[in-house]
Amino acid sequence: MAKLMKPAEYAKELGISRQAVYAKIKRGILTTKSVEGKLYIALHEDSQTQKEAPTEVLISKNETVPQPVPILQKQKNEQEYKRLFAAKDETIQVLKGTMKDLKKSNKQMSSTLKGEIELLKQAFYEMRTLYTHQIEQMKIKPLLQKEMVGVASVSSVPVEILERWIGLKKFFKIQKITKEKEKQRIRKCFKKAYKKGDKRLTKIDGKLKIDPDKNYEDIL
Repeated sequence: MAKLMKPAEYAKELGISRQAVYAKIKRGILTTKSVEGKLYIALHEDSQTQKEAPTEVLISKNETVPQPVPILQKQKNEQEYKRLFAAKDETIQVLKGTMKDLKKSNKQMSSTLKGEIELLKQAFYEMRTLYTHQIEQMKIKPLLQKEMVGVASVSSVPVEILERWIGLKKFFKIQKITKEKEKQRIRKCFKKAYKKGDKRLTKIDGKLKIDPDKNYEDIL
């Protein structure tokens, strides 16, 4: 006849954890039975282990001698040790299985995190691409406005006035001045004359211009 025992009682009797007991149930090592909705472990009595050792030895029909107690205690201890070692090995196997499950879970979590990081990177790159054009437009707009102002200032100057003045490069070409030192000397002379208010010189768009019809021997 099978003996029914609660998992907690079975674990306490063997000196193992409940986790180890449920692991045995899961692996089919232990047989279970449900009684009124509660789970019990069905233990089948072993005739060799359950049978009590004889406590008496017949000497004659009318006389008995008790068997020495230390022998019985030794057998009981050996059985207990075997059961404890078996429980220990089973617990170790359960712990190993738990460690494998934890490693697998950690690996899955790591993979999930890596995937989320990649998604964030991709989203960042997409956002940067979308706004790069707008940022470039914001940078270019002031430059365009500045150029338009320059164009407007030039266009506001009458054409006949613009044609009257020439730049220093053209002046050097007309006068056939090629040496760089001579050009630098003449530039300095013209700049000084302009600062003094010489009407033969002017500035258009920030560049020094001269009247080609005038004589500059007094300056040079």
